[in-house]
Amino acid sequence: MLLEPEQVIAEALGGLAALGLAAGACAFAAMWPGSQIFGPTLIAPRRPGEIALTFDDGPNPAWTPRLLELLARHDIKATFFLVGKFAAEEPVLTGDIAGGGHAVGNHSWTHPNLALISAARIREELERTRDALEQITGKPVKLFRPPWGARRPFVLRTARGLGMTPVMWNAMTTDWEERSAERIAERLIAKVEAAERSGRAANIVLHDGGHRMPGADRGPSIRAAEILVERLRSTHRFVTVDAWNA
Repeated sequence: MLLEPEQVIAEALGGLAALGLAAGACAFAAMWPGSQIFGPTLIAPRRPGEIALTFDDGPNPAWTPRLLELLARHDIKATFFLVGKFAAEEPVLTGDIAGGGHAVGNHSWTHPNLALISAARIREELERTRDALEQITGKPVKLFRPPWGARRPFVLRTARGLGMTPVMWNAMTTDWEERSAERIAERLIAKVEAAERSGRAANIVLHDGGHRMPGADRGPSIRAAEILVERLRSTHRFVTVDAWNA
């Protein structure tokens, strides 16, 4: 039976709409931090009142030492998701992070979008970083955070096959481009409060490094971390992510 032009157009549009929905679902699964469609990830447990401060894209020779001083001054332990290439270039600083009692996680070797690269390169990015971090720190690496949160099923399977738990977040701002530490802190505090209303702990992401520039200016992010600690330490318990990884 021949279809009228209007019917052909309608069916074509319907097909495109279906493809659009499928593409949108894939994008959600690959990028949204709360999505569990492509596999389970650790976000934050039902432990309101607990906060995990996590820092991505370091180590940064300009700012990570200042952050370590801040955390030591307040006796706070944090979780650092390190870019393998930068960690290998800064072995002493990487050792200082682990030696300070902080948890060290794998953030890939070069910070690519793991949802888009080949399976062979995914394995290389994760294995090379794991091996470098373990050699420097002398400790097993049990945590992994994909750059930008980008993932697909093979990424999560590979991480778990290497003994690492994939970790996402439920509190993040654009701290890497925001110049006001106060605004960064206020937005994160609002997210902490939202997590508590839903009965969850808060898994906060800040950046002590920059994946394009190891010495990137992260002054606002470090100051925001100090504001968070000063305002919340009397009412919240700060933990490392591995405390939730039992």
